[in-house]
Amino acid sequence: MSVDALTATYRLPCPEGGTSRVRLSSFREIERLPGPSHPALYRIVYRCSCGGDHVALVGHDELDWSPLGLDGGVTYVNLMTSRYDDLSVELTELASQRIGRGEWPWSFFCYLEDVPRPVTPSAFRVLEQSVETVAVAVGCPACGSTTINLVSRLHVDVPFHSDANVGVVAHVFEEAELSSPDALRAELGAADVDARRLVLHG
Repeated sequence: MSVDALTATYRLPCPEGGTSRVRLSSFREIERLPGPSHPALYRIVYRCSCGGDHVALVGHDELDWSPLGLDGGVTYVNLMTSRYDDLSVELTELASQRIGRGEWPWSFFCYLEDVPRPVTPSAFRVLEQSVETVAVAVGCPACGSTTINLVSRLHVDVPFHSDANVGVVAHVFEEAELSSPDALRAELGAADVDARRLVLHG
């Protein structure tokens, strides 16, 4: 597996056609596997461009940090110097500046705590994509509860793009309640959704 930080896509294996470029919003399930924590390993179920759902194993760094472009090896032509420069230097500086200002690459609203929280994709549990929104069941890193947020695809797919307002299902879930996209859809069918302002910085 590899990640293209410029297009925000993961390159994952497809049994039908070799590989597929997949955005984070096309992931269906993210499950941390038991075992070592450095690096942690995640089982991903994703909706492939061939139309099927496939399984892949992804390391923690690839899942959470590679989309930010912090890894070396990708170059660009610097028009000021006519040399090839490492893109990760630029992207690391941009990410550091934004995080230093209190922004975070991904965020969600915790219903139990009634506050926005910074997260990484490994906190996502189950995702369900509709025409206009993505429902994301997210495990809160602070309190451990699970909340469903309704956000735009850009909110999930593009680091540092946060919707100003998100839909929040007015219920706290146990992780076992949302073990699959089918369970998530069932909860959404009967859910009360509140609009919350998602501001993580001043």
